[in-house]
Amino acid sequence: MRNLIFISFLLPLFLSVQANNGTGEGSAHFKVFWNYNYDFSDSAQQVSAFDLDRVYLGYKYKFDDNVSAKITYDVGKNDAGSNYTAFVKIAQLDYKLSPKVKLSMGMISGKQFNDQEKVWGYRYIYKTLQDENKFGSSADLGVNVEIKLSDKLTTNIFALNGEGYKNPQDADGNQRFGLNLIYDISEKLKMKFYYDTQASESTESLNNIGLFADYKSGGYSIGAEYNKMENGTTYKNPIDNHNLDGISIYNRYSINDKYEIFARYDQISSNVVDVALGSWNYDDDGSLIIIGTQYKANDGVKFSLNGRSFSHENLDTNLFEVYFNVEFKL
Repeated sequence: MRNLIFISFLLPLFLSVQANNGTGEGSAHFKVFWNYNYDFSDSAQQVSAFDLDRVYLGYKYKFDDNVSAKITYDVGKNDAGSNYTAFVKIAQLDYKLSPKVKLSMGMISGKQFNDQEKVWGYRYIYKTLQDENKFGSSADLGVNVEIKLSDKLTTNIFALNGEGYKNPQDADGNQRFGLNLIYDISEKLKMKFYYDTQASESTESLNNIGLFADYKSGGYSIGAEYNKMENGTTYKNPIDNHNLDGISIYNRYSINDKYEIFARYDQISSNVVDVALGSWNYDDDGSLIIIGTQYKANDGVKFSLNGRSFSHENLDTNLFEVYFNVEFKL
């Protein structure tokens, strides 16, 4: 663990020296998500806490006008129990084959919810619905081809391991294949269609379908998405006839260059399997409401005060929390 952290700090410094001696252009970067939260729920066991959710450390390098690369370490929580384990999240090579075609390979950024994340705009506060509910991973090993079909239409076609950046390829060796289409109807309105599928030796194919639209006008923006995952409890756990549906609507308004207000509504639901009395995801099915404000101190520092209400199908787990979130980055 200590070696990973040590390497992640030294790597940008080493690459910076190499950049100064080479012909390209490079820069180091970092991003930190920190918060304090208080749980007002009657059933709360941990009433309040300071928390360091994420630390990203990385470096970008441009070899020439057509070839560039980037590497990012993700330091955060993991299933093994440690709060601060470092993973290679991005190790990506981009090659512009032509003005309309770009090839990406390595540990690459995913295309499933990256556009939604940009419109939501508050990743340091809360993940997008698909990310939070494990419809997919934000990065994975594989290849992606981005093609600009016209001035308004762009597509991505990709093949990935399918297990995300924290997990190796599974024993079956079945990759995830998919595409998305992004249509810029106008400067204010954009629409997106996403689909992926991954075969399994023991179950039906695990499929993801996503529809997304966003509208921007002046200081106001709104995004809406519908997502469906078929034959899986998460993107890396295929199980027949276990489906998950989710909708998310989020909007924000910029009062001025410093202040924004925002609101979001999510709903997640699952199907009833065979003769079960309730849906398979009963404890986590339900709705989420987030309302808050953001203050932007400068280009590198943001503060947010926000409240979150979780109304689950299981009424014993309803929650209400207040968060003070901070993002600082280079």
